[in-house]
Amino acid sequence: MPGSQAAASSPHPGPPAWPGKPGRRVVLLLDASSALERRVLEDWIARHRPAEAGATVDAAPIPPSRRRPRRPKLDGRLEVLLSGGEDPLLAPLRVAWLPPRTREGERSVRIGELLWLGDPRDPGGLRQRWIRWRHPERCRVVAGEPAPLSELRERWRAACGVDIAETTGLPEFVARQAALALERAERRLRGARYKVPRFVREEILGRPGFQGSLARLARRLGRSEAKVRREAARDLREIAATHSPRVIDLVSELFRRMYARSYGEVLRYDRRQLEEIAALSQRHPLVFLPSHKSNLDHPVLRYALYENGLPPNHTAGGINMNFFPLGPLLRRAGVFFIRRQFKDDEIYKVVLHHYIDYLIAKRFALEWYIEGGRSRSGKLLPPRYGLLAYVVDGYRRGKSDDVILIPASIAYEQISDVPDYVAEQRGGPKERESFGWFLRFVRRLSLRFGDIHIRLGEPLSLARELGPPDPGAEPDPDETSLTVQKLAFEVCHRINRVTPITPTSLVTLALLGVGERALSVDETRLALTNLVRSVRERKLPTTGELDLDTADGVQRALEALVRSGVVTCFAEGPEAVYAIGPDRHLAAAYYRNTVIHFFVTGAIAELALLHVAEAAVPNHREELIEESLRLRDLLKFEFFFAGREEFRHELAREIAFHEPQWERFLHGGDAEAHALLRRFRPFSAHRVLRPFLEAYRVVADALLRHDPMQPLDENAFLASCLPLARQYVLQRRIRSPESVSKVYFRNALRLARNRNLLDPGAPDLLERRRAFGAEIADAVRRVDAIDALAAARRLGIAE
Repeated sequence: MPGSQAAASSPHPGPPAWPGKPGRRVVLLLDASSALERRVLEDWIARHRPAEAGATVDAAPIPPSRRRPRRPKLDGRLEVLLSGGEDPLLAPLRVAWLPPRTREGERSVRIGELLWLGDPRDPGGLRQRWIRWRHPERCRVVAGEPAPLSELRERWRAACGVDIAETTGLPEFVARQAALALERAERRLRGARYKVPRFVREEILGRPGFQGSLARLARRLGRSEAKVRREAARDLREIAATHSPRVIDLVSELFRRMYARSYGEVLRYDRRQLEEIAALSQRHPLVFLPSHKSNLDHPVLRYALYENGLPPNHTAGGINMNFFPLGPLLRRAGVFFIRRQFKDDEIYKVVLHHYIDYLIAKRFALEWYIEGGRSRSGKLLPPRYGLLAYVVDGYRRGKSDDVILIPASIAYEQISDVPDYVAEQRGGPKERESFGWFLRFVRRLSLRFGDIHIRLGEPLSLARELGPPDPGAEPDPDETSLTVQKLAFEVCHRINRVTPITPTSLVTLALLGVGERALSVDETRLALTNLVRSVRERKLPTTGELDLDTADGVQRALEALVRSGVVTCFAEGPEAVYAIGPDRHLAAAYYRNTVIHFFVTGAIAELALLHVAEAAVPNHREELIEESLRLRDLLKFEFFFAGREEFRHELAREIAFHEPQWERFLHGGDAEAHALLRRFRPFSAHRVLRPFLEAYRVVADALLRHDPMQPLDENAFLASCLPLARQYVLQRRIRSPESVSKVYFRNALRLARNRNLLDPGAPDLLERRRAFGAEIADAVRRVDAIDALAAARRLGIAE
């Protein structure tokens, strides 16, 4: 029953052989959920029992693992057999029920059967007899790996520590180990898809380390240990996932049907990547960290793993999703629910910490969104550090010799959630999750939204990044740790690097760059020419071959946006023309923002070159770099930038893409700097940076209106920015309707707080706020100049 990884992953050898050597005493532990199963096991024993004289064979039932009673009781015979002075070999037996074969010869479960007849792998008494009579090949005896009693006794003592009286008794421990060994054996019949934990609550609650943590916490809080333990048990029940093979199959099929309504049956991903990930999972626990754009993200990644025979990840979900009936289904399919806020609940934090430790130690895969919640703007959000800090702490204390972080990007051609995101950016409330909300979400999946693309980034090894673990270290899941934050940002960089560019994202990028003009198909194709060339020559990731240099390809992309209401088409004239729909700029920007990170450094270079051309400085090259770094700092809450040195290299590569000999231009005067800028094709700053900088300008002006001696209420302040921004749009003081965004305002306010511009009564606060506004206004002025250059190029006035 030790269950080494080699044994768990080896192919099933057919009917089990008799355990042990001839003449050795064997105790068979029978896991039977019915009288029929008990007879099947007894028949197997009678047929395979050794005929040698002196061979001693005993059998004792253990609590059934299927159709388990609420309060299972141990049979007294097991305790008697374990109390003798001998060292028998303990070998567990179970009956496994296999699903019927399909026409293709595979054993699989149909959703109709799951819904109406129940799980064929866990049949009731009547169904067991019918299967045994009509399809005896579906009834198999499986044997778990045997273990000597002496070995199990030593493992029991090690697990219980010094306080054996307060933990699991030896018979209970043996029965649990037998059930786990049988799970591993049966998994060889069913496949790795059903590798799920068993006895999670019992194992965690019985661990000496967990009990010691609760005892120390009880003393610190001045509460009784018994009350703290009861609350911890309730918290663990609230958090932990409880897996069911039947629900795993059922939920996976429901997920497939749900996303297929809008995106078709086929998910676009590289199966070889998943094969490599599966190989990694045999050695180390994995942590999948996907981007979060849609409520379909979890179903999509989940089904991709399922159809490749991989087990479900233990996925962290917000407690807001734990509503009936979705919550109970998700919990039984691998989702564990955690509260949004629990920093002041010390008991809850200890329970969650030990739950993560348990999953890492048992090599179960985890999953959560590094951003915390769904992106309302399309860009990757700043990372959240809490759960990553728990994982890093678990690794650091030796719960595993390595943990592999798997960055993942889930990209959609279009998303049904975008109208909700637009409403929230304009100040509307977030709709509360409920069953009615879920039905409305599914109902919206009736339009065709294109394809779904999954891209896995380069795995990140904690052993390689952090060095070897220190098993003697004290628990300290510090989410303010610089190490944790660097890991999180590296994960985000790797997500961005593999996020594929879709035709939708490029078309919206082009349309948002021409202001309010409507374009024909040919004009749109022309506007896309340099963008497509840039993507291809820089070898940026795409969803496939970009068919945007043909009229048919461009028209297909435009028509898809028309169907979803993002773009309008005027076809009453001699030629159909297309434009961003009224009040749909934020929706179009959402798709542009999914790939905007590929173009930000180039946009910064354009603004920095304009600054250099205007600055009377002796060293244009150094001033170009310094101004780029200042702009990088201005936008650091919007985009993920590399470190300063790596950013310098990225800047140089970006400029060299447009002009390999760029440095010689900076040895001349202003005209040479302008000439270098005109080498850029396409210009990007006006369509990439304008909405963010204009939103920052609104916040800077609102700060100047706010009394510097009064504290600032963030929610009220952000609410006041919305009408101010709408006024500026009407006055044409800002040119992008997309700039009216609560998400952008919030990031601008974060920047202001970072620059100590919110502290009431701070020295020179009003002057520093004016300087902040002037800095942003100057950047916006340069964006206007780039826009003018782009317009002149379109009109043929300039190169």
